[in-house]
Amino acid sequence: MLISAAPLLPDFALAGSDPRQDSVAYASSRATSALKGQQIEKAFPGLSFSQEMVHLTHAGDGINRLWAVLRPGVIMVFPNNSGVSSAGVFLNIADRVNAQGQEEGLLGLAFDPHYKINGFFYVNYTAANPRRSVISRFSVASNNPGQANANSELIILEVNQPFANHNGGTLEFGNDGYLYIAVGDGGSAGDPFGNGQNKNTLLGKILRIDVSSATAEEPYRIPSDNPFVSEPSGVRKEIWAYGLRNPWKFSFDPVTKDLWAADVGQNDFEEIDIIKPGKNYGWNIMEGLHCFPPSVQTCNQTGLEPPIFEYSHDEGCSITGGHVYRGKRTPELAGAYIYADFCSGRIWGLRYSGASVTEQALLIDTALLIPAIGIDEKGELYILAFDGNIYRFVAPITSVPSVSVLGLIAMAAALALIVLWQVIRTRSPSAKRS
Repeated sequence: MLISAAPLLPDFALAGSDPRQDSVAYASSRATSALKGQQIEKAFPGLSFSQEMVHLTHAGDGINRLWAVLRPGVIMVFPNNSGVSSAGVFLNIADRVNAQGQEEGLLGLAFDPHYKINGFFYVNYTAANPRRSVISRFSVASNNPGQANANSELIILEVNQPFANHNGGTLEFGNDGYLYIAVGDGGSAGDPFGNGQNKNTLLGKILRIDVSSATAEEPYRIPSDNPFVSEPSGVRKEIWAYGLRNPWKFSFDPVTKDLWAADVGQNDFEEIDIIKPGKNYGWNIMEGLHCFPPSVQTCNQTGLEPPIFEYSHDEGCSITGGHVYRGKRTPELAGAYIYADFCSGRIWGLRYSGASVTEQALLIDTALLIPAIGIDEKGELYILAFDGNIYRFVAPITSVPSVSVLGLIAMAAALALIVLWQVIRTRSPSAKRS
């Protein structure tokens, strides 16, 4: 496998340095207003899907469209307009997707940083015979920007899966132009094969690869600064971080460039991690901040990277990772990482200083099953639900003048009318004769 240097990126992707190197810039990335309760509404009242949505994203092409990933193997596209009432089929690969298990199917979608030019996008799906995760590249149809060419598949990477669950599924391009991929520990329960701690397998990891010059003969390269490129033979050089159970959703903060991952727990705790190169996030030595299994009183935590936050199964049972909010529609959420729990329907926000969580709050308690939180090109967030609908936070109502202010305005208007009447009266002939 060849080692690669950083790929060329569009100018917008290269602009700026790490804002954490600049205390003023990093401080501006966080809001000062306290997190508070929110309401949600249907973002597209005329649009719903009968199949399970598991991902929602945009192409970054400036056309203001959204793509909804349906677990059985279909991607739908529609205008990002609240009045939309229908969506078109962008890609249908249900014929090669194995969606028999509840955690199997078409799980992830990422658009190439140069999508507007090359029309490439990447998907993550599970296949059968043998059971495996497949990362593939497809192309948009040359004569139709609203439809992909299902026959253009170029398989980038395949990872054998011993069980039907814990497939991860998210894939995203980082600001560096490389493709990051979440892979679960292989499934069952408790990581029976110890994959999370085994660097000789891709299971239980976040991967980082270079697909900028992918061909059938060489579908990807290893970035030269991946943390394990100098490790002995057998260690997988694609690994960016390890010790993860089922990182179902991860995302990049476009301001700080932090990689946020929500790792689904076993029986007791759900966790949120800031993923750093080469770090070991502890599974299956730890579940969250606790030794695993629970019967173990002490464990060797040397070299393990703890989560920045955890919650117990008193609050839910399966964390759904989201995004750091950088939109404008709901300014009180600025700089907060928004996440949910699939089972309880709760949606929270937290703020992170770069060293610790400074604020965490429940935003709303819903009755929804929430598999994902999507994002559009402007950084606005969307809550996907298994009822077939897409929700969003209700925008704050612009404040109106108080009664006292309205009263003052009315009084001023009345006085102005009185003065005007007096002027007219004094200038009229009848007023002079009197």
